[in-house]
Amino acid sequence: MASDPKNRPDPFLTDEETAPLTDAEIARLRRGEEVFAELGLPAPRGRGRPPAKVRKQQVTLRLDPDIVERFKASGRGWQTRINDALREWLKTHSLPRTDAGPDGNG
Repeated sequence: MASDPKNRPDPFLTDEETAPLTDAEIARLRRGEEVFAELGLPAPRGRGRPPAKVRKQQVTLRLDPDIVERFKASGRGWQTRINDALREWLKTHSLPRTDAGPDGNG
C-alpha cells in the first residue's frame, strides 16, 4: 500500500541538520575551478560530448522499418553506422545534379 502523503516529509523544508548558509559563508564561496586548481586536480569537464570539429546536420529521414531494425539491432551507434554506410555508397555511386539547393528546395 502506498504511504500516506500526509506522513511524508516536505522536501522544501530545511531540516535541523542543514542550516542555511550565513552571509559570511556565502562570501567565502569560490568557483570550482579555483578549488580544483589549488588542489592540483583537473577540473571536471562540462556536461555532454566535446564539440565535434565538423558538426553533423540534423535531418528527418524516412527509412523502411527493416532497415532501421537491422541497424538498431547492432547496438549503440546505429545512426553513425547508417551515416558510414551512406558515405561508402557515395564512393561508388554518383548522384545526378539538380537545380535544388542544399536543403532540397529550389
